[in-house]
Amino acid sequence: MDPNNPVVRLCSQGMRAEAECRDTDARSLFEQAWETAGDDYEACVAAHYLARRQPTPEQTLHWNQECLNRADLVGDDRVKGFYASLHVNMAKAYASLDEPGKAREHYKLAAAHIDDVPPGQYADWTRLAIAEGLRSTGAAEPRPADGLLTALFTKFCERGDFKALSLILPAYLADLGTEDDRVRVTTALHMVHAARWLPEGEQHTLSKAISTLTGAVAAA
Repeated sequence: MDPNNPVVRLCSQGMRAEAECRDTDARSLFEQAWETAGDDYEACVAAHYLARRQPTPEQTLHWNQECLNRADLVGDDRVKGFYASLHVNMAKAYASLDEPGKAREHYKLAAAHIDDVPPGQYADWTRLAIAEGLRSTGAAEPRPADGLLTALFTKFCERGDFKALSLILPAYLADLGTEDDRVRVTTALHMVHAARWLPEGEQHTLSKAISTLTGAVAAA
């Protein structure tokens, strides 16, 4: 987004106000951004931020839907990378309204758009939010090695082995259930296994997790 755009500038100021716990100022700035918007693109941006400062789940959903509608009206590359996040926000809004079915559908739509988000921390954060949402709404099947890997993560934390945790956990948490995600998880497991720095019991559990994952794929 163009930082010199007046709507983007107002939203940036609103985010700074949020960070400084000036919530009233933040909402005022986001409202100014909405009033300043001169086209659907600017309205999409402003609505996204306005959704953050709503007092009820219904109003939050309204502004997230407004944001999505405006993105559809723009319909070009300026908003292509927005959709994954927009659908995550819609999913969270529906979850707050206790509508898990609609939340599930929007998490699925978000997953379908994740590759349109430019690589970087924002894409990583969005992928994590989607993966968590797919699991929490039952859109993703439990992974066959979940119990083994959860036990390993607990052991890593108890021992303070953040190196092993940092190699496996990102791929595990960001797993959207695709073949590419499966490869990322198993590759991370193989890397730690090959390093052989884990205690014997953990090394054995890791071997079982790898066998369980590869065996499940072979059976499928």
